[in-house]
Amino acid sequence: MIYTLTLNPSIDYILGIDKFVDGETLRSTYEEKYPGGKGIMVSKLLKNLGESSINIGFLGGFTGDYIKKELDKLDIFHNFTEVSDDSRINVKLKYGQETEINAKGPNISEAEIVSFLDFIDELNEDDFVIISGSIPKSLGDDFYRIIINILDINNVRFALDTSGKKLYELSSYKPFLVKPNKDELADVFDTSIDNEEDIIRYAKKLSDRGAENVIVSLGANGSIFIDENFAYKANPIKGKLINSVGSGDSMVGAYIYGYMSGLSKIDSYKLAVAAGSATAFSQDIADKKLIYEILDKVEVKEWK
Repeated sequence: MIYTLTLNPSIDYILGIDKFVDGETLRSTYEEKYPGGKGIMVSKLLKNLGESSINIGFLGGFTGDYIKKELDKLDIFHNFTEVSDDSRINVKLKYGQETEINAKGPNISEAEIVSFLDFIDELNEDDFVIISGSIPKSLGDDFYRIIINILDINNVRFALDTSGKKLYELSSYKPFLVKPNKDELADVFDTSIDNEEDIIRYAKKLSDRGAENVIVSLGANGSIFIDENFAYKANPIKGKLINSVGSGDSMVGAYIYGYMSGLSKIDSYKLAVAAGSATAFSQDIADKKLIYEILDKVEVKEWK
């Protein structure tokens, strides 16, 4: 079974406004609500491709109830650890630009942490865990390492979509996939990245550290794929940007789906590119039809 981990899920509350004026009372032109969190986004993409997954993490309060109901409507499975505090609400303003206000998340008790880790310890080598998103402050910055230690002991494969120094440190546990963007890759090594040669060099460092597959997303400039043997560049797909939220999560989900469905690494990468682009051109996570329409346009070339 594929498990998607969202430690800090949210309700993403989207407000459309004509323009943002600091200090003024603004009126929305439209409003939307979605269950949010990177792991949830991955599960939505997998569902659209026809693959089941189970959402895990921490969920609580009236916001948690809303998230579970919305996932039920989408026929997406979940087994969250219940917490007494409310899950967060993130506010996203759209007015030609996007401004996000992300809440810190609930306080999680020691007993709730133990219950969650006991569940993680039940997973086995037949399972796959996709780890992504922020960590609630009450868990501490090292909580991913605690989870990955348990997965490592139980021979559970995992993908890791995080940022900062912990991405480099945790790559030693041999994640199946990591997916930094260009800025996150620069932050990992506390450096500046000025060209594609730099991207290849620093992505190779993550590969040498232990990451089996690395995808570096470059926004409007496409993306680069690296493993221990090869590097490939995907040209950007032309289209109108509608929603940047979930594009990277779609790449992660599609790559895992492709590879676990028997596709080669390169074909899995092409599917990831198509899914990430399709989501960027959609209001929400892309549907299967659009993904496969875009897949025909994906061009990938080996980096020499």
